[in-house]
Amino acid sequence: MIRYSLKCSEGHGFDSWFQSSGAFDALQAAGHVSCPVCGAAKVEKTLMAPAVAQATAPEARPKLDQPDSDIEAALAEMRRQIEENSEYVGMNFAAEARAIHDGDAPTRSIYGETRPDEARKLLEDGIPVAPLPFIPPRKVN
Repeated sequence: MIRYSLKCSEGHGFDSWFQSSGAFDALQAAGHVSCPVCGAAKVEKTLMAPAVAQATAPEARPKLDQPDSDIEAALAEMRRQIEENSEYVGMNFAAEARAIHDGDAPTRSIYGETRPDEARKLLEDGIPVAPLPFIPPRKVN
């Protein structure tokens, strides 16, 4: 989609959206573009300024590394606690949780990732799991 600033032969200015530059040309050639004020069919594109976001002073910009609300602060603290006191097992979460439950792995707090159907199967088998309100960082090396 593209927005054009337009002006009719009577001097009325208005904006309109078009699928593309070619769509505007085709509609204008067919006489389907008209002024919404007076109905004049002679319409031309006018000089348009690019849509540029206003620069924000550095002190007014949000600090993305700091919580913006009490809820964000509480979630950040929860994440810190989980990461400090649990072992990240990555995509092996379901298998590791099952091994701990069955006594085949040492008992410890873990967190990781699993597919929804695997999490549902753990719950159905009586293995307590809960979703986290954040995505764990993937450790690739």
